[in-house]
Amino acid sequence: MNTAVILQLALRSAWSRRLSLGLTLSAVVLAAILLAGVERVRSGARTGFETAVAGTDLVVGARGAQLPLVLQSFLHLGGPLPALSWPAAESLARHPAVAWSVPLSFGDQHRGFPVVATSQAFFQHIRLADGKPLAWRGGRRFDSVFEAVIGADVARRLGYALGQTLVLSHGSHVDHDEHDDHDHAEAGPGPAAEHADKPFQVVGILAPTGTPLDRGVLISLESMEAIHLDWQGGMPVPGVHIAADQVQKFPLVPDGVSAVLVGLKQRNTVLAAQRAFNEMPGEPLTAAIPAVVLDELWQALSLGERALQALAALVALVSMAGLAAVILAGMAERRRELAILRSLGVRPSQLVCLLALEGGLIGLLGGLIGLAAVQIVLALAGGWLQSLTGLDLASTLPGKRDAVWLLAMLLTSTLASLLPAWQAYRWSLADGLSPR
Repeated sequence: MNTAVILQLALRSAWSRRLSLGLTLSAVVLAAILLAGVERVRSGARTGFETAVAGTDLVVGARGAQLPLVLQSFLHLGGPLPALSWPAAESLARHPAVAWSVPLSFGDQHRGFPVVATSQAFFQHIRLADGKPLAWRGGRRFDSVFEAVIGADVARRLGYALGQTLVLSHGSHVDHDEHDDHDHAEAGPGPAAEHADKPFQVVGILAPTGTPLDRGVLISLESMEAIHLDWQGGMPVPGVHIAADQVQKFPLVPDGVSAVLVGLKQRNTVLAAQRAFNEMPGEPLTAAIPAVVLDELWQALSLGERALQALAALVALVSMAGLAAVILAGMAERRRELAILRSLGVRPSQLVCLLALEGGLIGLLGGLIGLAAVQIVLALAGGWLQSLTGLDLASTLPGKRDAVWLLAMLLTSTLASLLPAWQAYRWSLADGLSPR
């Protein structure tokens, strides 16, 4: 009996027991969805990390640890950074190895979304992972004081459009319920911490990037200075008030910035440039290679990643055990069927192949259905998931890891069928034809 006939028999036998096998197939599909979902989250997080630092060779700040510098500069996570003086930032821009530099300043927020003060060079030099520049959903970059550019997620969550007026708040605290519009209306830093006398106008909205930039509010460094002219030590100066129409009378040059993003003329000199910046005379600096620091962070988080993968694999093994139990429980009903096949000339080894093939097909079919279900969900709800998690999951396509676990499910389900197949192999022809 050739393989085609055995395959046809396996399909017809499975169809005759479609109810019980359908329930088992559902469990296999759920296990496949969990495996594919964990892989999409892992891949999306890794891609988001890589996209966030794309095109930037070094990030430089005041002397301190590299990880907080990178987390704040690219992911907008962590507490305040020690200030890097403005003369030091300017000297970095004039360094012979530097092709471009982008200063960044943090410390304020708008309804839970971080405010990033920067220069016009940000829109010129910041790139996404594929090398493409930032795209616009509408509007333009800021050109003057009290103009703001917002990320796609800010616009969507808060319902902002071009021309919208917004008020920044002092402090970078982000509430855990920052994405709940109802909580936005009721929670906040309070009037004492708001720069209500100096409102901003939204002049640009960025297209989605799949990075923390989607949740940022971009203003100029001059704007950051303007709203803090009558502030000192994080609080308004009593008895001092500088109106919005009077800020241009003051020199809006920052005393310092939080960090400077640096692009080098030759990327193969990044290690030498890092060492040169760390050893520059005068103000002590810390230069970090963002891709290296984030890769170290990813390695530190790999324990959680492996735990999720182990949990998904455990669920898949439980499903395979259920598959073996269903096939084994149905063996009593199939005694006569298998005996008739034996009487028609099917050898015991071919019966083993028949049952193993049946289990393997269920495992493979469940894996393919689960993978297809994940891709369909991501295609339909990718935007919503991105706004919820900050990860661009919709753009992640099946890869080598998916092929590996599909093959693993095929092999595991085939192996799970060997126990009932061995039982069928041991049955004699008379066992199936004798009434019980």
